[in-house]
Amino acid sequence: MDKKDNNFTEKEILTARIAKAMGHPVRMYILETLSKQSCCYSGDLSEVLPIAKSTLSQHLKELKKVGLIQGDIEAPKIKYCLNREKWELSKKLFKEFLQL
Repeated sequence: MDKKDNNFTEKEILTARIAKAMGHPVRMYILETLSKQSCCYSGDLSEVLPIAKSTLSQHLKELKKVGLIQGDIEAPKIKYCLNREKWELSKKLFKEFLQL
């Protein structure tokens, strides 16, 4: 935990990190897509999103960093899935926050 985070609860910090990771329309699209199916290959996403593969990779990296998605390498592709446990935790955190 950063020194600047000492005044905040772990719950507040985690909620903010998840919100930041979700803070882009491409990432919201990725999460929405993965929530409707079991998994998706990064190549499939690059075919429907009008962005460079390197940009898509950065968005996937941000979502993976906070644990919202997980990826398995199945050469030559990477299969991404929603991390259901972290997704449920995220929903709980946001529900609690929005009911303040």
